[in-house]
Amino acid sequence: MDALRAAAADARAAIGAGDSSLLDEGAVVARVEGAAASRLAELFRPSLQPVINATGVIIHTNLGRAPLSDDAIAAMTRIARGYSNLEFDLDAGERGSRYGHCGQLLASLTGGEDAIVVNNNAAALLLVLQTFAAGREVVLSRGQLIEIGGGVRIPEVMEASGTRLVEVGTTNRTYTRDFERAITERTAALMIVHRSNFRISGYTCDPPITELAELARSRGLLLLDDLGSGTLLETAAHGLGHEPTVQERIAAGADLVCFSGDKLLGGPQAGIVVGTRAIVSRLKKNPWNRALRVDKFTIAALEATLTAYEAGTAPEVVPTLRLLTEPLAAVLARARRVLRGLGAEAAGRLAARVEEGRSQVGGGALPTVELPTAGVSLGATDAAARALDAALRTGDPPVVGRLVEDRLFLDCRTVLPAQVAGLVKAILAAARP
Repeated sequence: MDALRAAAADARAAIGAGDSSLLDEGAVVARVEGAAASRLAELFRPSLQPVINATGVIIHTNLGRAPLSDDAIAAMTRIARGYSNLEFDLDAGERGSRYGHCGQLLASLTGGEDAIVVNNNAAALLLVLQTFAAGREVVLSRGQLIEIGGGVRIPEVMEASGTRLVEVGTTNRTYTRDFERAITERTAALMIVHRSNFRISGYTCDPPITELAELARSRGLLLLDDLGSGTLLETAAHGLGHEPTVQERIAAGADLVCFSGDKLLGGPQAGIVVGTRAIVSRLKKNPWNRALRVDKFTIAALEATLTAYEAGTAPEVVPTLRLLTEPLAAVLARARRVLRGLGAEAAGRLAARVEEGRSQVGGGALPTVELPTAGVSLGATDAAARALDAALRTGDPPVVGRLVEDRLFLDCRTVLPAQVAGLVKAILAAARP
C-alpha cells in the first residue's frame, strides 16, 4: 500500500506539472503499477549481495575477504538443512563441546596441543589478554603498536581487556634486553604483534622469538604471539615472500598464537588461538568466551577448510590460495576472454584493451608483495572511466574495479573463472547509451 500511494502521488505531481503522457486513464494505471513494482523490487532486494571483485586485491576486507571453497560451502549447506551435533557428544549420549570439532585438526596442523575458535582475531586477542593479563602488565615493542583496518588499535584493544601496556624499545629497533628491563612483579606476559599492512626496513631490529620465549620461561611469564593474518603454508615456496607460519611460531616457543581464519588461511571469518592444553582450557572457561563464540556455520566451513590443509589439497581447493598462486598466463587468458565477450563494436566504443599490471594480497598479509596481473582497461577519457565505474558498481551484478591513470582497470586476477560471463554482461549493460 505504501508503494502504491507513493507511486500515485508521483503520478498526480506529474499530471499537475503538465505531463501530457498521463492524460489517458490506462497510461496512469500503467505508470502507477510500474512505479509501485519498482519500489517493491528495491525494498525486497537484499542489502548484502554478491559482487564481482575486479580490484585485484585478493583478501579484500570491504568485499568480504576470502571466498570459500566448494567443500566449505557444501559443509555449511549440509549443516543448515537440519539439526547437528554442535554441542552433543554422539558417543556418550550427552552434552558435548563445540570446540572439539576443529580443535584436533588445528592441533595436528600447527603443533599446538589444543585450540579455540572465536569470531575474529581481535576477539581472540581480547580474550587472551582478559584471561591472562587483566589488571596486570604486558610488554610490547613500540614498533608493533599498530592500527589495523577500521581504526582498531592494539593499545586500545589492550586497554579494553583491562591490561596495562608497557612500551619498550623504539619504533625501528627493539632488543630482548629492553623486554628484560621492563619485567616487574606486575608483568603477566611478553607479546609480539605482526605489523600487518606495513613493513619497517633499513636500520631495524626485532628480538628473535626464540630469545623472547626463553626470557618468558625463565621469568614464569607467557609469550603471546598475535600473527594477524596467519598462514599454515610456507608462502615463500610459492614466490610470495616469507610470512611466519603458525607452526613455526609454536615450535619457536610461543605459548599462544592467535590468527585469522578468513585471510591467508582462506576460510570463514574467525579468530583462532592455538597453544598448550592447560592454557587453552582457561580461555574456554572465561565467561567472555560465550559472547565471542562462533556458530555452527563458521565451524562447518572452518573444519572443511582445515581438512583440505590436512589432506594436502589446500593450494588447489582453497580459492584464496589459488588466486595467490595462479600464473600470469592464466590471468591473461581470462582477461582476453572478457575482451572477446564484449565484441568488436562495444570494445571499440569503450576503448577496451587488455593490459598488464600489479595486484595486491590485501588483508594485512604480505604488504610489500605485488603480484603480476592482467585485466581489461576501459574508458577513452577520465570522465568516461568514472561514469563506467559508477555504473558498474550499481549494476547487477555489481562490479568493483579501480581507476588507474584516467582509465577503469578491471583486474582479472580476482575475477573468478565462473564470473567472466557475468562481468561481460555487466560491462555491456553499463555501457549502453
